[in-house]
Formats: sequence, C-alpha cells, structure tokens
Amino acid sequence: MNESYADVEVDCDYEEWQPSIILLPTIYLLVFLLGISGNGLVLWTIYKSKEKRRSADTFIANLALADLTFVVTLPLWAVYTLLGYHWPFGTFACKLSSYLVFVNMYASVFCLTCLSFDRYLAIVHSLTNTHLRSRASNLLATSLLWALAILLALPALVFRSTGQDPEENKTICFMDYSSVAQNHTENAWIAGLSISSTLLGFVAPFAIMLTCYFFIARTIASHFKKQRHEGLRKRRLLTIIVTLVAVFALCWLPFHLVKTVYVLMDLDVIPYSCAFHAFLNNIHPYATCVAYVNSSLNPFLYAFFDRRFRDECLAVLSCGWLQGRPPSQDKSASFSSSGKHGELRLPGTPTDEILIRGQN
Repeated sequence: MNESYADVEVDCDYEEWQPSIILLPTIYLLVFLLGISGNGLVLWTIYKSKEKRRSADTFIANLALADLTFVVTLPLWAVYTLLGYHWPFGTFACKLSSYLVFVNMYASVFCLTCLSFDRYLAIVHSLTNTHLRSRASNLLATSLLWALAILLALPALVFRSTGQDPEENKTICFMDYSSVAQNHTENAWIAGLSISSTLLGFVAPFAIMLTCYFFIARTIASHFKKQRHEGLRKRRLLTIIVTLVAVFALCWLPFHLVKTVYVLMDLDVIPYSCAFHAFLNNIHPYATCVAYVNSSLNPFLYAFFDRRFRDECLAVLSCGWLQGRPPSQDKSASFSSSGKHGELRLPGTPTDEILIRGQN
C-alpha cells in the first residue's frame, strides 16, 4: 500500500519490509486462484441445480458474483507489488480495478447482511412463503444492494489516478484529491472517505448481522430447551452461527482498525509517532490481504456448509456415484448455508485512501 502524494511533507523515513515484495503477490495470486475456482463453482452449481431454489440462493449467487468480479483484478495488484509499486497498466486500469475492489467490498457485505436478515425472517418469525421472502422481493433487494454498492464505490473511480514518483522512475496508482482539496483540506477528505467506508462497509452491516444472529441463536436455544434429545444439533447450529460472524469480523476488523488509526493519527487525535506510523505502513498490506482472503473463503465457509449444496457441487464436478443420491436431510447443515458471515474485502494497494506521510 505504498502510496505517494506529491504535496505531502516528508516527516519520517520508512523502510519497506523486504519479504513483502514476494509474499504479497504470492497471497494475491493464491486468493485469485481460489476465488476464481470457488466462486465460479458456486455460480455454476446454482445455475445447474435441479433443486428448487431457496430465497438465500439469490444472495449466495450475488455474493459469489461480487467476489468473482473482484478477484480477477488481483493479478494486476500482484504485478504492481512485484515491480516495487510500479503501475504499468495505465490510468483507466488503475481506476477500474480500484473501483471494483470497493464495489466488491460493499456488495459482499450487503449480500451477507441480506442473507442474515433472510435467516432471521425464516427462523425467528417462521416466514417461508411471504412477500418479504418472495422472488420479487429478492430481486428488488439485490438490485438495491448493487446500486448502493456502485454508488458508494464512486470515490475510487473519481479520485484514483496515476502519476510519476518524484524520486524513482516508476508510475504509481494512488488516490489523488488535488481536484477537490488543497493541502490543508486533503486530510479532511481522506478522513471523511475512510471513516464513512468503515461505517457503511463494516460497522453498520456487522451490527445488523450480529443482531440477526443474536435473535436466531435465542430462538434456536429456546427450541432445543423443549427437545433435549437434539442437544447435539443445537450445539452444531450455534457453532455455525458463531463461526460465520467471527470469520467476518476477523477478516475485516484488522483492515478497518489500521485504517482508522491512520486517520486518527493524521488528524492528531492520536499523538503522531514515526516508529508507529512506519509499523502501520508496513502492516497495512497484510491487514488488507486478510480482508481479501475473505473473497476466496466465502464459498468454503458459507456455501459449502450446506450438505445439499455440497452434494450438488460434487455432482456438477461429474462425481457419477452421487447421481441419483437423494438430497441430504441434514436440516442443521442446510440452515447454516443461508446465514453466511460477511466480507471486503482489500490489500493495501487498491484500497487505501489513507494519507501516508513520508511516502514518495
């Protein structure tokens, strides 16, 4: 995430962690391969499925589509990092690939939020075939979440640009606020966009998901108090719920936390320290890599929790011995697939709208 800002005063000297030049591109390409294969399989399985589609399948497909759209840009960022943060692909590719990162972040977390709410309606209120969970309602919800994601990601499309590094002979892809801000207002733009993306792309959706899963867990616990012989199923369902929420938080919390600390330090809310700022500068790409990994984990941690979905995936992969096998009757596994964790996704390069002092 080594960004350069031409008008930033050099306050500190930074030294790049040398392993990052090789390790980060390797992670990007691994996420790319897993994301392409996993999310592609999810989309193909839903398309070829002969089973009646559940309301959650709509959001699963859109989640996989968002992840797939994003991971195709990772080879560009892998090359960018491998070349020592030199961007050879032009301004349009810089804008578009950065924009897709943010579209994916918002679309993914909105899909997960819709999935959580869908499970809330189905389990807590026992709604199955009402207008709130109809095909028309799902289509409207997905249209709105994509429209909102496309709109909220626009700053990346508008402000991303390329420019020459003043000290080295290379081109960088960075957030350029010079068209709307002067030196004394640039920090305000950076802080505003950073904090708003954290609130809308992490805090608010996570709060909604957590609320939904709290009521789901309470409903399940109440149900199994009356059926003690099914205690094992109770533990499995509650474990899945905790896992889905925890994975979302673990993937995205480091990125948003580092980003927020950056902003607070640049606004002098937190005392500025060259050593700590240098540490954040070097750790940020790894925090964003963890968020990116969520795009490749989604098919495995979410869709593949569902026994029926796993059987269909294996059938699509031409496992002939599964043909004619009756759908699984494991209700606990089927429940979990509709309540996925959440998302972001982002490594340091395309997602930072943070001002890094002393980076040229």
